Amino acid sequence: MSAVNSAAPTTRGVQVVRLFTRFTRGQRWEHWLLFGSFVVLFLTGIVQKYRTESWSQSILSTPDRLELIRNIHHIAAIVLTLEVLYHLGHGIYLMARRKLSHAIFPEWQDVKDAGHMIKYLLFLTKKLPKYGKFNFEQKLTYWFLFFSIGLMVITGFIIWFPIQVTSLLPGSIIPAAKLTHSTEAIVAGIFVLIWHLYHVVLERLNLSMFTGRLNEDDMRKYHAAEYERLTGEATDTPDQGGQA
Repeated sequence: MSAVNSAAPTTRGVQVVRLFTRFTRGQRWEHWLLFGSFVVLFLTGIVQKYRTESWSQSILSTPDRLELIRNIHHIAAIVLTLEVLYHLGHGIYLMARRKLSHAIFPEWQDVKDAGHMIKYLLFLTKKLPKYGKFNFEQKLTYWFLFFSIGLMVITGFIIWFPIQVTSLLPGSIIPAAKLTHSTEAIVAGIFVLIWHLYHVVLERLNLSMFTGRLNEDDMRKYHAAEYERLTGEATDTPDQGGQA
């Protein structure tokens, strides 16, 4: 749950800005482990997918280089898998203790917000919807990557251990897993680079994943409903949008 870091009133012409907790330290570590391992997997995987290309052949010019790239890919895959298992396990633990926030789960309000956003983009309204802790775009990002990474983990281990897998399943599952794994990796990579990084870094220069906090202005602009819930103060939604 988001929290407010209380600040003293403005004194002697100095304006004190309230800060709102956005991500815990554990969540930030998870994010960067996920991002780092994903980038390594994408770069080492794309080289192997396009081995017939000249740039790939220059990188994989010797068997030793190919083996090194594969080893790096596998190490990053283990890191990613452990992160996924921890994320799932921690989520299940919080659910069992009834401490898991529902903020990240899709709900009917997200459909309403999406419709409101379409009206805004079509100049049918001048006001953006008042978002809670996570808006519908952020939930789409989370759940798309959740299932995408899960699919890549499963197909990745099928490719890694083909003998063991084909002792239980038909051999046709291996080429199917290869196609699914590489295609999904490219789709996820494009999604992260174009969609997620644009909204977070280029559009708003959002640093909350580093600091764990958002200032009061950003909360009022981009998470007005959450701001009102935490402070009890009404706010008008400005005519601009973004993600945090």
